[in-house]
Amino acid sequence: MSIRINTEIALTYMVSRRKQTIVAALGVTFGISMFIFMNSLITGTNEWSEKIMLSSTPHLRLYNDNKMNDEAMLNKYAGNKTINLISNPQLVNNDNKITNPDAVVRQLWQWKEITSISKQVNTNVIYANSNVQENGNVSGVNILEQDKMFDITSTLISGSVKALANNPNGIIIGAGLSAKLNVKKGDYITLTVASTATKRLEVVGVFKTTIRGVDNSKSYTNIPVVQQLLQKDRSYITDIYINLKDYNNNAAIATGIAAQTGYTAETWQSNNEQSLAGKKIRDVIANAMVITILIVAGFGIYNILNMVIYDKIKEIAILKATGFQGGHVVSIFIQQALFIGFIGSAAGVLFGWLVSFIVSKMYIGLGNVEYLPITFHIRHYIQGALFGIITAFFAGYIPAVKASKVDPVQIIRG
Repeated sequence: MSIRINTEIALTYMVSRRKQTIVAALGVTFGISMFIFMNSLITGTNEWSEKIMLSSTPHLRLYNDNKMNDEAMLNKYAGNKTINLISNPQLVNNDNKITNPDAVVRQLWQWKEITSISKQVNTNVIYANSNVQENGNVSGVNILEQDKMFDITSTLISGSVKALANNPNGIIIGAGLSAKLNVKKGDYITLTVASTATKRLEVVGVFKTTIRGVDNSKSYTNIPVVQQLLQKDRSYITDIYINLKDYNNNAAIATGIAAQTGYTAETWQSNNEQSLAGKKIRDVIANAMVITILIVAGFGIYNILNMVIYDKIKEIAILKATGFQGGHVVSIFIQQALFIGFIGSAAGVLFGWLVSFIVSKMYIGLGNVEYLPITFHIRHYIQGALFGIITAFFAGYIPAVKASKVDPVQIIRG
């Protein structure tokens, strides 16, 4: 039989039961639109969360971690001729500095995957303005390198990074710290380390990340300032921040850099495990909801095609009696299911985009979230359409096989 005839019959069955066809297509439409919307929302939320994490966390952090004394250290001094044992090992006394940081940076630039590097000195300090004091931490950095890495300029509500680069005794502080100390751009604050060394610095900028822990305690100044506070020489560096081309595939690079330099290379994932766990939980919830919706839509198509077969059982028997084979009957109902799937998927893609677009304009106005984070990735729309068509195919396959096994003789006699 001609495929065209099978298609015409399938369309006739669909038109003859318009309400059921529309209901089945709407089920697919709703499933696909929710698939697209949920994926767009979850992906947008995850990307926003990731952006927030990476706004203050490097892809890799290289530092000199504290080490426990071990047998290798004892063997170095006592020799290998005796059995050397360590009871109750303790941390080795270490100031955690990176030895010859310039040489380490030159080694790092040999990695093609690295896009930016920033040396820095981090320490805890006490900020003071008159009698007001606040605890926090200061990062001594090359502010232009740091800005390239974290886009500090986009968070500034006053001042500029160039002002800090041009002022050897300047400092950029968080908005929360600015409010607590009651200082603004142009004012002076005093930094104290371990109640001994102090430094009076001019506030040349105020930033606001909307992350309370950062805004209430963090500040940036030039590297020599922190070295002076710690009473260290100009080669004293505690951390080297590294950004990569592909920050998601950094485990192997971190291992290689650690082996090459002898220092600990910490990935941003290991520093944000709790946030990443929340991301996975959101993905599981969204996928579970979407799959459930698509399964429900599939059962709707299955039930409608079953009703069509029940109503059209005599017509099916006549078709088979006039020469239609079981495969032709399967083709008719598979095509009917696919037509429903195509119509529902097309409408679902459009409706999913419309819902996502409307929700993306929903104003939140909390922290640094102005509008609900929604993404518009083409892959979500392609995946949604494919899932809708595949669901419709399998929903139509079982009743199609059932229809193909109809015995025309028994039906016509009955």
